[in-house]
Amino acid sequence: MTDTLMADRKRKIVAFMREDAYKPLLFDELLTVLDVPEEDAGKLAEVLEELESEGIIFKTKKDRYGVPERMNLSSGIFQGNERGYGFVITDNGEGDIFISSDSLNGAMHNDRVIARINKKAVGGKRSEGEIIKIVKRANKTVVGTFESSKNFGFVIPDDKRISGDIYIPQNEINGAVSGQKVEAKILVWPKKRRNAEGTIIEIIGDKNQPGTDILSIIKSHNLKEEFPKEVIEEAESISQTVTDEMKKGRRDIRDLRMVTIDGEDAKDFDDAVSIEKLPNGDFILGVHIADVSYYVKENSPLDREALKRGNSVYLVDRVLPMLPVALSNGICSLNPKEDRLALSVMMKVNSEGTVIEHDIFESVIKSTERMTYTDVYKILVEDDEDLKEKYKYLLEDFYAMEELAQILKEKRIKRGAIDFNFDEAKIVLDEKGIPIEIKKREITIANSIIEEFMILCNETVSEHFFWTNTPFLYRIHEEPDREKIESFAEFVYNLGYTVKGLSKIHPKAFQDLLEKVKGTKEETIISTVMLRSMQKAKYSYINHGHFGLATKYYSHFTAPIRRYSDLVIHRIIKEFLKGKINARREDVLREKLPDIAKTCSERERIAEEAERETEDLKKVEYMKKHEGEVFEGVISSVTSFGMFVELDNTVEGLVRMSNMVDDYYVYNEKQYCLIGERTRKIYRIGNVVKVKLIKADVDARQIEFIIEEDDKEKTKEKTKEKTKEKTKEKSSDIKGPKRKRKKIDEKVLRHVKGQKKRKKKRGN
Repeated sequence: MTDTLMADRKRKIVAFMREDAYKPLLFDELLTVLDVPEEDAGKLAEVLEELESEGIIFKTKKDRYGVPERMNLSSGIFQGNERGYGFVITDNGEGDIFISSDSLNGAMHNDRVIARINKKAVGGKRSEGEIIKIVKRANKTVVGTFESSKNFGFVIPDDKRISGDIYIPQNEINGAVSGQKVEAKILVWPKKRRNAEGTIIEIIGDKNQPGTDILSIIKSHNLKEEFPKEVIEEAESISQTVTDEMKKGRRDIRDLRMVTIDGEDAKDFDDAVSIEKLPNGDFILGVHIADVSYYVKENSPLDREALKRGNSVYLVDRVLPMLPVALSNGICSLNPKEDRLALSVMMKVNSEGTVIEHDIFESVIKSTERMTYTDVYKILVEDDEDLKEKYKYLLEDFYAMEELAQILKEKRIKRGAIDFNFDEAKIVLDEKGIPIEIKKREITIANSIIEEFMILCNETVSEHFFWTNTPFLYRIHEEPDREKIESFAEFVYNLGYTVKGLSKIHPKAFQDLLEKVKGTKEETIISTVMLRSMQKAKYSYINHGHFGLATKYYSHFTAPIRRYSDLVIHRIIKEFLKGKINARREDVLREKLPDIAKTCSERERIAEEAERETEDLKKVEYMKKHEGEVFEGVISSVTSFGMFVELDNTVEGLVRMSNMVDDYYVYNEKQYCLIGERTRKIYRIGNVVKVKLIKADVDARQIEFIIEEDDKEKTKEKTKEKTKEKTKEKSSDIKGPKRKRKKIDEKVLRHVKGQKKRKKKRGN
């Protein structure tokens, strides 16, 4: 059965089962109702089995088929929590389902599962349920620390969201010793009240050995440093020079002055830019992107490996490229003064930032200079005379780029694009991988130039192909959930601000609010809570627009060396330009693009997790040397168990509520704050506090602070205590000297005792 036919049958069966009149049917009943010939019964069984394996339909214990949502069930991805419980992130987007530790039934973090809902969502509380089926296992292997016992061993997973250790029988230890980082393959999956069982397949190294820590993170996310042999062979067989044959049919613009602008440590150059300012104030902006699709052919070993990887991963100490170095740093990289194949977008932009003409074409280019963000910044802002002399033939271009970038940014902000101002970390390591400095990554006008030009190019390409009705891959950012927006609006209202147009929220309402709070003490808390109220951007074959950028059309076109999504649409664009998109090709693309979009979104999420974990690890290692020291920070998050404080160098740590001993604090969920019951002291996001570092736990990758009161606070508290003492003393003075107690008459005493005895007797 062809993939297209299989996909078509799947769609029809699922649509039938979602009809209101449908009741779960047996296989034989489905054969009859669907009018399937007897000789095709095997094909129907194959389709049903595949749908069931994907969690799209569910087969009951009585062998009846139906869709989960019509049977009080939900399919989705299980996300574990280090405390043992977890949540099912549902496919239908109707809210997460809370799963207690007793209801996991063997599910592990990231497994695809089906859950039964036992308690519906009420008010602000989530639905609650239990896992009844594990559709697909996510963790074939687990990375962790090996610990040995007398007759067996166990692996403590590095990922704390995987609950339970992995039991390793004596004959499966394979030479591992206590304290080593290992990779274990799971042989027996966990069940209720029984841990998973596995075998050691790789000893990564001693956990204190340099490099083992990062390697463990790479392994735990199933990332790969090495490429398969056939992929390397294909990459190395590709010519490292552009031949005359390759240039045929392309527009030769090698005489056009253009530059790449990247960070100092960049080695793969996806994009070059050219600019010309016309006498009437318009600009001719050129964005020239490496034509990776010329070298990476569809369904080739290179292509299949690139799809598996999804994107390049930029860890704190290394890059795991999507393509082998021969391509990523070689023939595909737009190295200066070398001929390169490109896909160019030339845009005529007026003085208001509107693209009034554009042209998309295959080209041959030659980058004039390899510029860095630092040097461009020094030229434009610091007026560095030496650099201005060195690049004097490019100065007019840089000034025009700065002018156009500012026009584009102003236009983007005016239409409502949301610009968050969160700091990123730059971690400096020594030759052994030990962190020696952590500082904020500077974002300058040079960064802004490239960002604005790439956004404009992505929008232009997306809108062009949307109107051609060509199957395409879009970068979408859907509108926020209504409930989350209402909750956010209530939150900012209590801080004295309002959000306009709640019934049909527009991104401009958010941008206007960010402008209002800029520079205020509420800026951090409002920006943070706003970001949490929004959905996450992802890839889709259906265009839903990009809410955060306030644009109807957006895609990723400008980085095909490091993002598979960009590589895919380069192929589509080139096929369209050459008239090769026919009805048959459209069918193939419509079938493939949903899976490609899903894979790219998933791989992006995994890359972000791995990048964040390596950063967190090195931050904890760095702070370990500063235990006992006092720092000033800003409260970045507040939870029911404490609050997170971010230092100026972007390091974040937890202040546990149990360590806040000056009062009993209550968590106010709506206000994102902690309130002291006695003192009425309030800690909320954005407050500046002094903290002492009490623990930097490298194994757990956690930093713990306690609140350190400054001298003023301590003096204030002492003054309060003294005032209380004085008040007590005064109050006792007012009452005067204590009177001498009257001597009790013995007769009265005997009378009272007699009364008590008589009462006791009556009570019995």
